[in-house]
Amino acid sequence: MNFIQRIIKLLLFFIPLLSLSQEFTISGRVLDIDNNPVSYANVILMTSDSTIVKGVSSNDKGAFSFFDIESDTYLLKTSFIGYKDNIITIVVDGDLVLEDVILEEKQESLDEITLTYKKPTVKKEADRVVFNIENSALTEGNMLQVLKSTPGVLVLDNNLLVKNTEPTVYINDRKVHLTAAELSQLLEGASANSIKAVEVITNPSAKYDAESGAVINIVMSKNLITGYRGNVFANYTQGVFPRYNAGTSHFFKSEKINFSANYSYTQNKINRNNREEVNFLDDNLDIEETWKSELNRNTWSKTHNFNFNFDYNINEKNTLSLSSTVLWLPDFKYKISNLTNAFDNTESLMFYYDSNSLSSDEKHNIGLDLDYTHLFKNPGEKLSLNAHYTNYDYNRLQDVLSNYYNADDSFIESTSYNTNNNQETEIFTSKADYTLPISDSSLFEAGAKASFINTNSDITQYDIVGGSEVLNPENTDAFDYEEAILAAYVNYSQDWEKFSLALGLRAEQTNVTGISISNNETNKQDYLEWFPTTSINYIISDNLSFYTNYKRSIQRPDYESLNPFHFFINDNTVYLGNPSLRPVIDNYVDAGFTLNDSYTIQAYYKKSKNNIYELPIQDNETNLVSYVPVNFDNTVEYGFDFILSSYITERWFLYGVFSVYNIEDTETFDTEVLKRDIWSTYSVLQNDFTFLKDKTLNLNLTMYWVGKNLQGLREVDGRLASNLSISKSVFNKKGVISLSAEDLFNRQDFTDRSRYLNQNSKLFTDVDNRYIKIGFRYMFGNTNLSSNSRTSNLQERNRLQSESN
Repeated sequence: MNFIQRIIKLLLFFIPLLSLSQEFTISGRVLDIDNNPVSYANVILMTSDSTIVKGVSSNDKGAFSFFDIESDTYLLKTSFIGYKDNIITIVVDGDLVLEDVILEEKQESLDEITLTYKKPTVKKEADRVVFNIENSALTEGNMLQVLKSTPGVLVLDNNLLVKNTEPTVYINDRKVHLTAAELSQLLEGASANSIKAVEVITNPSAKYDAESGAVINIVMSKNLITGYRGNVFANYTQGVFPRYNAGTSHFFKSEKINFSANYSYTQNKINRNNREEVNFLDDNLDIEETWKSELNRNTWSKTHNFNFNFDYNINEKNTLSLSSTVLWLPDFKYKISNLTNAFDNTESLMFYYDSNSLSSDEKHNIGLDLDYTHLFKNPGEKLSLNAHYTNYDYNRLQDVLSNYYNADDSFIESTSYNTNNNQETEIFTSKADYTLPISDSSLFEAGAKASFINTNSDITQYDIVGGSEVLNPENTDAFDYEEAILAAYVNYSQDWEKFSLALGLRAEQTNVTGISISNNETNKQDYLEWFPTTSINYIISDNLSFYTNYKRSIQRPDYESLNPFHFFINDNTVYLGNPSLRPVIDNYVDAGFTLNDSYTIQAYYKKSKNNIYELPIQDNETNLVSYVPVNFDNTVEYGFDFILSSYITERWFLYGVFSVYNIEDTETFDTEVLKRDIWSTYSVLQNDFTFLKDKTLNLNLTMYWVGKNLQGLREVDGRLASNLSISKSVFNKKGVISLSAEDLFNRQDFTDRSRYLNQNSKLFTDVDNRYIKIGFRYMFGNTNLSSNSRTSNLQERNRLQSESN
């Protein structure tokens, strides 16, 4: 017998013996019924008599593994809070990769359980802050109130800000297609009782549009329970004038169908006062004339909001969805009363005039989305398709009358004119997103999007001469705008034991054409831009982690800013667009440390090329003040953030921010380069309290301080925003009574000043933001049913700015 034959026989003899004592590996993944990973699920391996062998928890991807397991028959028990236990029998006779373990959510109604409120939690991740509020007392208000309590989000005059930037709002990773004013109405009229978490994403991946410099993503709870539920609500607000808001929401789910519908009606009358002082200068920059104006504006509005979402589950792997958002504003009027006094350089009154402007608007904004989602056999692999259409129609009628008087009150003359302005916009978009998990710790994403926008606007002005209307050709025009954007992106992320990396790249090709009909002027812009993103996170220890992010993004000018039309407030104040505006390119980088998930120290730097500001530009020859959007050469901002989020006691949650930062604006006027910078501060102090044994009484006290800052060479005074809100659950927690007060210390009014070159003016603004609000909401049906509500959005719709100035 040769040597090789002996070796073979020895191997054949020992291999069965080795297999008797060999140890194996078991691996698998825990998912919910929608194929989403279930993190931190308990996975226990037991013998057939239920003796525990080993136990592990699933990771962020839902994956788990057992090592050094002997050959035998075992029970595998998987459990997680809110889900049914899953127990299966497995036979181990080699390394074993299990089929996905699927957990089903427990289907319990409130009639069978007692709802216990949980505490909201804040989790800092490398590119975002996640504010988990599911089943907390915060869900008993509306969505706007939740955002006011969300760390990192500043709500001033119902406008949202994240680090001095207006964010893009998403619901379930789908953008909201509304202007700032419309968005505020939607959020205030929508119940928060279906919100799971709010994600404040300061470094969005390449999956998001390049215009999404910062993102607020409202994550809704999954709708897993069949049945019907609904609610009705009403709010009364008393500011300078009363305001009213009421609405209703309805949700239904069966085995194949998810349906939700929401309607709200808002009726407002809002006051605003301004005091403006313009010093017109001579060639030596000495004051030649001073015009002082007192302006009062009252707005009346009636707004209808309606949205619905319909999901049809074709089978376990395919879902078809249709959703719509409708805003109809049949009546929006605003009346401006203005008194202007003109003084010479000795401060003697030369003349004065009063001006009254009455405008009436009507508009609708309708958005439709069709979605298709396919889940592949491989867990987590998914294809999503979306088609979107927006129809926006706007009409404004304006009448202006001005009377001029000498210093001795003798009449000089009257001027009068009326205008008719119309705008129609259509938006078509389509996109595809593909997700592929490469392994338990790596993920690949790719997608493409095409969007096409067409806007047609016209304005006609008639001067009243001798009681007759005479066409004013200088202020009569039509403007056609077309925009096409083609985009594609790739993302890759990888997690190691202590280190994680996410890389992304997005390309967007933009083609823009703007045509002014009256002067036959055409502006074209064609450009290709690349937008990389990077996010790195390193866990130094159990209590300390480091992160850094980089993102390049774009801000395209909104359609109204590109419109060259002139909108006169009075004879010497006009708002006009700028069809030559270029897009803003932003580069943002940050780095920071997080300690004990409660303390964060961060440094950041942001540079904006071609930043867009609306400036008041005074003509010292004609005494005309024009508010014009212009591109700046550069805006640079850098600073440091110190953040605290912690429970002081079981019933007191504290969130605090202190930021110090520098803003520097640079712009070239003719041949002169002007540079100005200022150091400023931003602080937040938010307190959430829970009272009573059953935790049905809740109080929130929030204060924001925004120090003196720079906005396009204009210095804006600091201001303090404050809010106190109280809510009490009643009727076995089916009803909620709420009471809130805004601007407790009357410190939200502000003054901004323009003092550079031959510009010298200041404007004081007193906004109607000090009010008391009382509300009531009542829920009925299966109140444990979660919402499938989705409000789609596209960045293109966000640029449909409010038409009021």
